[in-house]
This record gives sequence, structure tokens and C-alpha cells, in this order.
Amino acid sequence: MVHLDVVRIEKPEPINFILGQTHFIKTVEDLHETLVNAVPGIKFGLAFCEASGRRLIRWSGTDEEMIALAQRNAEAIGAGHSFIIFLGEEFFPINVLNSVKMVPEVTRVYCATANPTEVIVAQTEQGRGILGVVDGGSPLGIEDEEGIAWRKGFLRQIGYKVG
Repeated sequence: MVHLDVVRIEKPEPINFILGQTHFIKTVEDLHETLVNAVPGIKFGLAFCEASGRRLIRWSGTDEEMIALAQRNAEAIGAGHSFIIFLGEEFFPINVLNSVKMVPEVTRVYCATANPTEVIVAQTEQGRGILGVVDGGSPLGIEDEEGIAWRKGFLRQIGYKVG
């Protein structure tokens, strides 16, 4: 028997997070090292749902608030070998995502976003697993010339494109 559940990520609006899957307890320390090496001074919290052995929610981080968010959300999701990283304000996935994906234990990244997010979780007799995510809302239309101009201007305004 399989039961589906939807878990809404709890977080303040501007906070970004990364949700993924991994395969080894070593992930907690490796992700911590990866994040602090990628962005000096980064504020983050991470939690990892151990899938065997003591089956604890393992955690680390540099910011108490982000650590607490990671712990609460990991507990709500409760899927074996899943991890969640919350980034402090003014820290963004674009600056760490490739480094996170390169950690040898990381097998999948489901999302990296600040949007309202729901995690679709399956519960079986064995445990829980993530089936996917709903990241933000559905499109309201197709970008027009005004939308293209806005996008290009916005990316240059925030420093991600030049010229």
C-alpha cells in the first residue's frame, strides 16, 4: 500500500533552499565543507535524513535560524537519504549549486528555489521517499517583447549579466 502526502516547505519568503537526495552519512560534513569553501562567510543550515542504522536527522550549518529551518523541514519530509539546505538572506543557490551537485554522495537535486514549494512524498511500509516537487505557481502566459526587455534589464540590474 502506498500513501501520497504533500509537505509544504516552511520558510520565510526571501530564503532560498536546495532539496536533494544523497546516499551516505558522510554527506553532512561534505556539504558543509563544500558550502563554506564555495562562498566565504556563507550563512546556512542543512539537515540529512539518515536511511539506515540509527536513522537520525543529521545536521550542520553556520546559522542557528537556518539550521532550525532545515531540521524542521527534514523532519516533516522524513524521506530516507534526503537532504535540505537553507541559505541565509542574500545567499543564493546559483553560487553553490554546481558545487553541491559535485559532492560525490549527492545523487539528485530536486529543486533550488525561494518559491513556495510543496514536496510530494510517498509513504510505503518500508519508509518515505520524495517523488517530486511543485516549485512555485503555473505560468500565466507567454513572455512578450515587454517581458523580454524586463528580464534582460533585471538580470543586468542585479549584476548577473553585463552590457
